[in-house]
Amino acid sequence: METRRPRLSPDELQLLRWLLGGVVMLLAIATVFYLDIDSDLLAGIAAAGVLVALARPALPARVPVWGHRLAFPAIVLFFAGDLWLTGQLLPSIVRLDLLLLLYRGVSHRARRDDLQIVVLGLFLIVVAGVLTVSLLFAAQILVFTACALGLLLVVTIAASSEGGQAPKLAVRGVVPLWAAHADWGRLFRRLREISDWRIVLAGGGLFFGVIAVSGLLFLMIPRFQLENSLFLERFVTKKAMTGFNDSIKFGDITEITQDDGIAFDVDVSDPAQAPSRPYWRMIVLDQYHNGGFTLSPGMKSRDVFGREHTEANLRTGSDGTRGAPTWTFYLESGVSRYLPILGRFDVLRFREAQNFRYSFDLLLVALRDEPATMTAYRVEGMAPDSNQLSDPTFARRWRNRAVPGGLSLQLKLELSAADRAAVAGVTAGVAPAAGTDAGAFAQAASALLRSQHAYSLSPHIPAGLGDPLVRWMSSREPGHCELFAGALFLMARSAGFPARVVTGFKGGTWNAYSGNYTIRNSDAHAWVEIWDEQRGAWLRADPLEAAAGRNTSADKADALAGMTDRSWSARINSIRVFWYRRIVNFDQQSQVDTLRAIKNATDNSGKWLRSAIAGSAARIKGWFLGPWDGARIARMAGAAAAAAGVAWILVAGRWRIAALGRGRRRDPVRREAGRWLTRLDGPPALVTDLQRLRYGAAPTWPRPADVFRRARQAARSGRRRPSASRSTS
Repeated sequence: METRRPRLSPDELQLLRWLLGGVVMLLAIATVFYLDIDSDLLAGIAAAGVLVALARPALPARVPVWGHRLAFPAIVLFFAGDLWLTGQLLPSIVRLDLLLLLYRGVSHRARRDDLQIVVLGLFLIVVAGVLTVSLLFAAQILVFTACALGLLLVVTIAASSEGGQAPKLAVRGVVPLWAAHADWGRLFRRLREISDWRIVLAGGGLFFGVIAVSGLLFLMIPRFQLENSLFLERFVTKKAMTGFNDSIKFGDITEITQDDGIAFDVDVSDPAQAPSRPYWRMIVLDQYHNGGFTLSPGMKSRDVFGREHTEANLRTGSDGTRGAPTWTFYLESGVSRYLPILGRFDVLRFREAQNFRYSFDLLLVALRDEPATMTAYRVEGMAPDSNQLSDPTFARRWRNRAVPGGLSLQLKLELSAADRAAVAGVTAGVAPAAGTDAGAFAQAASALLRSQHAYSLSPHIPAGLGDPLVRWMSSREPGHCELFAGALFLMARSAGFPARVVTGFKGGTWNAYSGNYTIRNSDAHAWVEIWDEQRGAWLRADPLEAAAGRNTSADKADALAGMTDRSWSARINSIRVFWYRRIVNFDQQSQVDTLRAIKNATDNSGKWLRSAIAGSAARIKGWFLGPWDGARIARMAGAAAAAAGVAWILVAGRWRIAALGRGRRRDPVRREAGRWLTRLDGPPALVTDLQRLRYGAAPTWPRPADVFRRARQAARSGRRRPSASRSTS
């Protein structure tokens, strides 16, 4: 016959619950010693009180009932006085938490009290975790988590062992049986007897396995490229990432615009210099073939991109733009490994060393790996708004274009003869009027495309032979930004102007609450850059953007006002931006600023509270010292009479309400069970039945007559309490 494994008795479960609760409180109290606040003495007193109560579980019953009644008002007065004297909110709340833990530690707890100590301890853990960086503290968090989970498990088992009717309130002044007969040595021996080493190993292995896997993921995810390692990238990265790569097909950018998720946020140190229609360039594509654009092999070479760097700072060697603001980018994961940039810059700073390559000619910064987490970087000396990009290297090569070299691709059209002829036919009406002015040609060609094609996110490319982009150019079908940019690209090269397609984002919104740009995937865009020999620069040409006017300050203000976002989503996003600014930043100075801001806020709140209390006290004092004439006495008498009437109504209502609950409070079974609980000292089964009669719901009661008969027999056998109080109800 199989032998059942021994189990803990209800009293042993209660003693184990008392032990785990004390350990949880001690771990939480110990975190205060990490904080730079004047609470060490109070923390020591709280720890000593909890330790004494742990060693002698019966001692809390000696606290008189009036002590429990005065505890809460005393704690509130202590908190108010502490806040008044120090004027610091956070330290006062920490000391208040210590007092509450001390009170719970030196009093017998019911089930809800154990839940309270977990919450109180968790508050201290969170506060210390935010303000502390320590490996020892990390280990302490793990131990606290394990003990808190164990406590909740034991509380649940203890409640189920009592039929789910555990008392919601502890009985003051009465020593519970488990505390009166507490024996720690016997408890530990019993734990060894009931422990199954297989369950212990499985539970411990699962707990530490989760911790180990979490730590490995934290260390490894930012350091390897998911798309080359696991199949999980489709679950942990955004679909939008496919459109910002070294090659795009028609519809890739449009697919990104269907997603309204946030791509990145941008802080600018001088909002007055914020552009009204920014173009956030990311990738340059200079080769077209059969409905797709790619970065040509020549542009991917070491000569264009240079060697890979592993640094935290990128200095381009340019002087930068004098008076330019500082831009801070918070690029979300899953967007691209290419970083959004507005124009030429002086310095780009990462939060930590990154593996990247930089191309001065293309103005591209490409990380080695697709970021799996938010990537923050700061750009200094960058022009806030410019529609042209200087390129001395290409200017020199263009002047020497007669010499055989790598310029052939800048004018090459990988099209059939018929398609080249079709493109030339569309371009014929634009090139003669523009002459050799690249800017004029771009405006005229863009106007021609807008006049022949409408904008649509669901275009239709006519069927037939030849290149799909050429077929669309020759039709009147609407198109999206990629088709417009591709058509302008072909027209520019057909007219003899070097051109390339640029993909990135256009515009964005201005968050009215956090004061920053928010760029979403729906802002994805494609445009063209055309080489202007006279300026020695690449000119931005957006065929979907009408020619801008003088762009006065008033026009710019109107454009920014139209971009301002005051929605609820902007409110929520402002919280995330605040986190990025203060917690995830480039150095510890921001965290110091955050702590200083918190300290100033607590100081100001304390000063305001003290001034408000002082003002109220002065007004009350002035009122008492004022002249007491007949009219004032009459008003006071009327107010007193009104207050007495209200009090009479409240008292009468209270008695009526109390009469509704009189049935339960005067229930003879509950009252009789309460009397026997204070008189008897066992046996445990009888005490459990009496507690169920006194505190439990009526449907769960055992037969009262049988229970009281057993109680009388126990009383005759001499199992009375030495000093029992007769008053229970």
